[in-house]
Amino acid sequence: MTHIPPPAEELRLLDFELRQLDARRAQLLHRRAWLVTALQAATPPSAPAPVAPRRPEASAPRVQNVLLALGGVLLTIAAMAFTLVSWGHLGIAGRAVVLGGVTVAVLAAPVPLLKHGLRSTAESVAGLGLALTVLDAYALHEVGLSDVDAVGYVATAAAALAALWTAYGLLPRVSELRLPLPAALVAAQLPLTLWAVAADAGLFGITAAVLVTAGVDTGVALRVPSRSVRITAAIGAHGMGAWGVWAAGWLSWTATGPSAAARAAALLLFAAAVALTAARQRVAEQQAGGLAVTAGLLAVAALGGTVRSVLPGAWTVPAYLVCGVALLAAARVDRLPEAVRGGLARASVAVQGLAVLWTLPLVGIALLGPVAWAERVWSGAPGDLRRAVTVDAPWPAHAETVPVVLAIVAGVLLVAVRDAVWRPRALTGALLPAWATALVLPAVLEVPYAVGLVALGVTTAGALAAAAWLPQSERPGTDAATEEPSAAGEEPSATVGFPDPRPTATVLALLTSLPLAFLSLSTEPATLAVLSALTALFALASWKEHLTPFTAPAALGYATALACATGAAAGWAPQYTAVLVLAVPVAAALLAARLGDTRATVPVEVAGAVAALLAVVLAAATADLPMLALVLALCGVITAGTAIRPDRRPVGHASAALFVLATWVRLAAWDVATPEAYTLPVTVPALLVGALRRRRDPQISSWTAYGPGLAATLVPSLLAAWGDVHWTRPLLLGLAALAVTLLGARHHLQAPLLLGGAVLALDALHELAPYIAQVTDALPRWVPPALAGLLLLALGATYEQRLRDVRRMRDMLGRMG
Repeated sequence: MTHIPPPAEELRLLDFELRQLDARRAQLLHRRAWLVTALQAATPPSAPAPVAPRRPEASAPRVQNVLLALGGVLLTIAAMAFTLVSWGHLGIAGRAVVLGGVTVAVLAAPVPLLKHGLRSTAESVAGLGLALTVLDAYALHEVGLSDVDAVGYVATAAAALAALWTAYGLLPRVSELRLPLPAALVAAQLPLTLWAVAADAGLFGITAAVLVTAGVDTGVALRVPSRSVRITAAIGAHGMGAWGVWAAGWLSWTATGPSAAARAAALLLFAAAVALTAARQRVAEQQAGGLAVTAGLLAVAALGGTVRSVLPGAWTVPAYLVCGVALLAAARVDRLPEAVRGGLARASVAVQGLAVLWTLPLVGIALLGPVAWAERVWSGAPGDLRRAVTVDAPWPAHAETVPVVLAIVAGVLLVAVRDAVWRPRALTGALLPAWATALVLPAVLEVPYAVGLVALGVTTAGALAAAAWLPQSERPGTDAATEEPSAAGEEPSATVGFPDPRPTATVLALLTSLPLAFLSLSTEPATLAVLSALTALFALASWKEHLTPFTAPAALGYATALACATGAAAGWAPQYTAVLVLAVPVAAALLAARLGDTRATVPVEVAGAVAALLAVVLAAATADLPMLALVLALCGVITAGTAIRPDRRPVGHASAALFVLATWVRLAAWDVATPEAYTLPVTVPALLVGALRRRRDPQISSWTAYGPGLAATLVPSLLAAWGDVHWTRPLLLGLAALAVTLLGARHHLQAPLLLGGAVLALDALHELAPYIAQVTDALPRWVPPALAGLLLLALGATYEQRLRDVRRMRDMLGRMG
């Protein structure tokens, strides 16, 4: 039992407890204050955090160099102002004192500065002294040598300054400076060239002077140990050498006779000798290789230009090419370093590559020019193959030597490459120029039209034979027969693998057959003969298993073209030719079934599908609906036969669609006003069969079970409703589509839901179309764009929500049957 005190007693007890709590709180606060004071007295004051010293933005040596350079520049400017402005106020003696005394004093100043260790200051003062010598030379010309030719005086002054600065830079104490000797080398770039200009030596003399200067720079760069001098000499050698080589090459190319060409060749050979000498003495392999390439190209330009001057214009490229091939002999000289020999070989390859590029326009015309016959079918045979190839395109100038160039390159690839690693690549690469030679040779020789067709056919057959019978290249370190690793202990080569020449030959055969087929379009007999031969040739080549993925589709393609040409030759209308074209899809289906699961199956089926599509297009071209329905039905039969194969079951959907489409076209051909009378007898059994099949196998898709049956009636009825002006058919169709949609939603089936919903929406749109048109005509023209803009803004504002709704709808449809 709980004791409850009276209210007065309870209030007294509460007041007592509160006084106790206040007393305890005051005691604790007092203790806390004492502890805080004691801790503050025991802890030393914290030292401020050290501040990192500010990093100088410029180092002391850099500041020193900037100040010295600025001082030297200002003094030089002052000296120039004095020389140009105040010079005339002094007498001859005063001028001599200024010229000699100031310059000598400034040039002597670096010696004590170097003794005291002030190297940077000494460099700046030395630079000022060198600048004063240039001003002294200018002043000397203005005072006593103003009548002397300016160009010749500049050349002489540059030579004198170069010698003076060299001597100054070689003095015992001054040799520690880095500026005088490079400056002397810079001044030495001018004398020879300017003397040649002053002496009216002509372009050849000036170019020779430039090249000699570049040669001297090269010698200095190779022999002088000072790094600053070598860098300056290398820059001068490259700059003057590039200028001289460009000028010599231009002189060689524009030479009008053997004498001028020989002089230009001498300049180019001198430049080549300098580059080759530098390449032999270079330590770095990369630099030596680059210089060797330059030397080889210059030698080819020199010798080729000399030979070109005495040959007709058509032989210009072959002349340069022969000189480039001759470099390969120099590349085999054992006394030359390996880097130099490699550079000469690369120069030869570059020349051959440029020669091949020159042949590409004619090869392109030979390949693409015959395409123009597609607009001139059976218009008559031309006189020769050149006219047949070019049609309206211009014939390239000097193209008669293109086969020679291509044959030389092919021969080099076959003969010159001996390396065990590169020889298989060279043999594969030789197929290209050899094929190009055979392609352009009949047009170059202007052989008769029929002979040209035979030549191209032989080229195609030869390429196919090479693709069929050439041996497959081995991979390094593997056995050719088994592709297994070779015997233990043999290290495989670093090369990944040798190229297989058979795919290259196959592609070349296909490329050759295309212009041959287009060229045959000039006459009817040629078209039939060439297409028949190509079909048989590629069909025969398809017996080789490795060629089947390429040659079997090609044979089917040419068979399709042959069927079209046969129909045209017989005078058949396109819709009847379409039936003949369907023989190709039949052959493709049979061949694909025989091939099984191989690499060639899909290409063959694609070729057959393209031929079937062409047949449908031909049948639809003349609006002959009965023939179109027949072609569609035959395509359905072919696809149905393909669907028998277990791995091609999905093709059955296409077969059903083709049969349904053929039925619709047939109904349209009969002008049936009530298609439901013909479609409902098909739809009802189809739906029953689909329901039975789905009951036996619930995993069957609703599109397979109910899609064909529903589409067989709904789609023709929809097409008829769109052309019906009455309200009965659209109403009944809408009710039927609504029922189908509701059934699909009730049983979670995709096909009824989507087909019924789509037909219902289109049917409703048809009924509302007149009213929509009236409303659209009544609205101002700015209203539709405004409404569209508002709709886009609303969609953009709720973009993420719309994405979630779309995903939810997709998932819901995916869960349906």
